[in-house]
Amino acid sequence: MTRINTRWKSLAGVALLAVGLTVAGCRTVGPDYARPTVAAPAAYSEAATTTAIPDAWWTLFGDPGLDALVTEALGANPDLAAAAARIDQARALLGLADAARMPTVDGQVNAGRARVSRDTSALPPGIGAEFDRFHLSATASYEFDFWGRYRRASEAARAELLASEEGRRAVRLGIAAAVATAYFDRAFLDRQVADAKSTLESRQEALRLQNERFDAGTISELEVAQAKAELAATEAVIPVLERERRRTDNRLGVLVGRFGPVAGPSGDLAAHVPEVPVGLPSDLLARRPDVVAAEAALVAANARIGVAKAAFFPSIGLTATLGTESRELGDLLSSGANIWQLAAGLLQPIWNAGRTKRQVEAAAAGREEALALYLKAIQGAFAEVEDALAGRSASLNEVAALERQITALERAREIALIRYEAGESSYFEVLDADRNLFRARLDLSTARRNQYVAAVDLFRALGGGWGE
Repeated sequence: MTRINTRWKSLAGVALLAVGLTVAGCRTVGPDYARPTVAAPAAYSEAATTTAIPDAWWTLFGDPGLDALVTEALGANPDLAAAAARIDQARALLGLADAARMPTVDGQVNAGRARVSRDTSALPPGIGAEFDRFHLSATASYEFDFWGRYRRASEAARAELLASEEGRRAVRLGIAAAVATAYFDRAFLDRQVADAKSTLESRQEALRLQNERFDAGTISELEVAQAKAELAATEAVIPVLERERRRTDNRLGVLVGRFGPVAGPSGDLAAHVPEVPVGLPSDLLARRPDVVAAEAALVAANARIGVAKAAFFPSIGLTATLGTESRELGDLLSSGANIWQLAAGLLQPIWNAGRTKRQVEAAAAGREEALALYLKAIQGAFAEVEDALAGRSASLNEVAALERQITALERAREIALIRYEAGESSYFEVLDADRNLFRARLDLSTARRNQYVAAVDLFRALGGGWGE
């Protein structure tokens, strides 16, 4: 037993020496990652500030109903659950890649009975042709990561985990923005329905008065017919608006993970349009989850080149087995039953019809694809911010202009009604002014909705909250 222990210690020393020499001389093949240079603009088209924004950016609208729906959606939306599952998968694959860099230890227990031929086997006297064999051993094996193949694989898996985490953040941002947009759509559809119904009541009263005047012989049937047409036109608008409101309720239901419609805000909207600080253009690279995920995918693709290149070089492995083996179960743990084996191996690829070369070429092409997608994500991010800034400015100007238009149209209607009552003009002037006023009110409601949605779009384009 002492002699076996001595031999085992010697073999272990040889193994440790081999490990030390290998680690000392190892190198990692493949290119190290360097972030590509991006010519980002020095400033946005509008003035920028760097005020911190909370991660729950939708709370800045100050509407408890919106806060509740977004919170519900983030807890129940199936897209977010799928994104969380992708993170779990990526984390497991990272653990798998890291585990490949560690030694493996396997235990083996065998028990069997066999018979050999007396004609072909030179059996010693007294030894029967049938015998038992019992085996107990442990085998440790390790492949030295001499060329960094497994280190590159871990690097790629770690980057893919980051991409999955950023993907989940992108889904979360998209869900919150979609809920907020649907919420404001619902609120302003309510206002448009209310305006349409109010206009409908006014036109019903106008038609009643026109019928009385026709019966009295003071107006022609043409004016009555025109009043009926305007009434019908208003009646046709209401079901269209109610249909869109129903669709918006259904859209909210899908976003929050419910079966069936979810009613949006009722009554006056509590929200206000917040001022969105946009920060500096360079901040966008670290803020937008899709940009960060695209860069992580580029890091992973870059690391896979090293994994492919390592296949050109020899793989060096070490295997050690220690155990016992005997013909009798009772002798399995005796000193004479000990067995051991230590082996080192080197495998050098010589020819595989260019397979390794093609793998490297494929990995390099994958990196070029990831680089193109990364640059596309950056360009798209800047474009979305500029679009959102333009949308915010346009909606502000549109609301101001429509408010001035409505003030003028309300005065025009008053004048038209006075002229009609004085017999200075026909009822067509009143109808025309009334029609223009109704349309302008609907347009103003849409423009105010666009103000809120432009703020949502800007939050989303900037990557949500930051600076906390």
